[in-house]
Amino acid sequence: MERDPHMFKLPDGKYADGSWELNIYVTDLDIRKTLRVTGDQHIGGVMLKLVEELDQTDWSDHAFWWPEKNTWLMRTRSTLDQCHVQADANLEFTPMHKTLRVQMPDMQIIEMKVDFSGLVFNAVQELAKDLGIRHPEEMSFLRKPDLTSLKRRKQSAANGRKTSGANGRKKSRDRDSMASSNSNDAASLGSIEGLAAPHTPTRRLSPGVQRTGYNGSPSMHSAGSLDSFDMLNTSLVNSPQQPTREALEGVLRPSSYREKATINGGWLDSSKSLMEQGTNERDVLLLRFKYYAFYDLDPVHDFIRINQIYEQARWSLLNDEIDCTEEEMIMFAALQLQASLNTDSPTEKDGPEGQDDIDKALNSLQVSLEGTNLNAGQSDITSVPELNDSLKFFRPKKFTLKSMKRGYFIFRDTHLTQYKSSEDTSGTPVQKLNLKGCEVAPDVNISTGKFGIKLLAEGQTELWLRCDHADQYAKWMAACRLASKGKTMADSTFNNELQSIQAYLAMQQGTNDTVTPTMPSDVPDFQPENFVSQRYLKKVKRTQIAAKILEAHGGVRSQTAGQAKMSFIRAWQALPEYGITYFVVKFRNSKKEELFGVAHNRLIKFDINSGDSQKTWRYSTMTAWHVNWEVREVMVEMEEEKIQFSCSSADCKIVHEFIGGYIFLSMRSPDQNQTLDEELFMKLTGGWV
Repeated sequence: MERDPHMFKLPDGKYADGSWELNIYVTDLDIRKTLRVTGDQHIGGVMLKLVEELDQTDWSDHAFWWPEKNTWLMRTRSTLDQCHVQADANLEFTPMHKTLRVQMPDMQIIEMKVDFSGLVFNAVQELAKDLGIRHPEEMSFLRKPDLTSLKRRKQSAANGRKTSGANGRKKSRDRDSMASSNSNDAASLGSIEGLAAPHTPTRRLSPGVQRTGYNGSPSMHSAGSLDSFDMLNTSLVNSPQQPTREALEGVLRPSSYREKATINGGWLDSSKSLMEQGTNERDVLLLRFKYYAFYDLDPVHDFIRINQIYEQARWSLLNDEIDCTEEEMIMFAALQLQASLNTDSPTEKDGPEGQDDIDKALNSLQVSLEGTNLNAGQSDITSVPELNDSLKFFRPKKFTLKSMKRGYFIFRDTHLTQYKSSEDTSGTPVQKLNLKGCEVAPDVNISTGKFGIKLLAEGQTELWLRCDHADQYAKWMAACRLASKGKTMADSTFNNELQSIQAYLAMQQGTNDTVTPTMPSDVPDFQPENFVSQRYLKKVKRTQIAAKILEAHGGVRSQTAGQAKMSFIRAWQALPEYGITYFVVKFRNSKKEELFGVAHNRLIKFDINSGDSQKTWRYSTMTAWHVNWEVREVMVEMEEEKIQFSCSSADCKIVHEFIGGYIFLSMRSPDQNQTLDEELFMKLTGGWV
């Protein structure tokens, strides 16, 4: 019998008819299959041919994964030749949805089915939908920090300081004169001009995938089980005070700004899939609020979201990721204690009994409309409110002693004007500052009667103010904060800002009762180490800390759990370091490492050792941001200068995504349709044009 010449195999692995053998590993069945294919066959056809040879199982959630190329073959209409798949390729036929162990901000570990083939941006949206968390665009996945690698970096940094001492005194060149030499092909562009506003998603609470247990205990829940859904919701609303040992493994308590920057090197790329970034089934990833721009935080609908933000804030303080004073730490501990004494329910509703959703919507509309009115007491709409007081002040300069002087200050619109005394107000002022876009930081110590305000205005003009008492401080601080946002004291939010500051001070002052603070009967096992960071436990005796917490608790004991959590979040947002994501960078033509911060409205350069702010760039003056992928550098174009730097603590894509992400979030509006604009997000954060 004559043999078919098409069956002869050529040296390149192909047969005479142009076909060849494709090796495929089916992960679910742990078997290998060999298919006879040709280069003009499309991916979908190969997948159908493979399924026909397998059993009758539902393979609709499966796709081809190419390990050697670290990519999914998702375009089913593309041919093998178009995907560059040849005879030496080894593909895997594997599920797209796999089990991921997700550590929530409250340190609970839950097992969820997550899409490993789609973009991380979409995977987070679907996960947040199943968990009932609104505005998933604020969240992302974070890897646990590699403590072994951190130790090596510490040793390397120590050796580097020894060998580079001679070069440490060299001045960096003027960066304003540096122009980019990158070609358009080598750089990726992002621009804030001509962009439509993104949309925000509505709340979606229906459970969509199978859930497994939390706190490390496996328990299977069906997708349609309301009982399992309620149990998961309750667990995420009222988190356990003490996490499991597994959850605490790998927790980093940073002792320097370098270590704080190290944590941010673990953020995943939103424009790639989990598999493409080395995530395997049953790996642990941290789900965290990546962007500190919380939109429409509603206590009625956001039980889970508020609790998870509260827990992320709580653990950031307990792990020393953000600094605060001892008084502030005691205040935070008192709020934690109050929140732990009560429980919230995802089903309970705020407001008067019998009030339905329509009544609440009408009340909300009434409040928003009334908020546009002038404050009571401002009967003359032509008058512009102003503050005028005798305040102590200090202008920080290098090599000068810190001595406070007294001057007369007038605050009007967004301008702060200084005179020598109240009699000189008709003459030429000593200085006049426009506080729009300035940095405003509190400098308060209740026990010593210190009520200070640190201002860093445009042009790097720094001014410290010292108020005489708490009421005076609250008014001036509220005015400065509004001015930094471009608002005046005539704005409807001035009273809210003033009341927020007064409440913040009142919480730090605690109770004035002469009764000795006692242990709440609800918490018989009260442990101070669960409420304050290790740094303060080393400074003060445990019994003294407990007494201070109980004393401060007297001032907040009337709050519900939800109110205590919201008070905690607002106090956390008032800290000077709040919302700043740190990176270690080197600016172009400089060998010195700098600390670079990205916030919701600005970029900041800090001293890497002391953390002192050195320069600020506002997003309002930013025109474009670029990434040169060849040299891995980020370039940010301002109206008057360009800054260009490489990042040593994280991939440059992470920095670029933070900048673009904050621009995206700033464009959210309640007037827009309630869907996320994924294309716009990728344009702003991905960098590809």
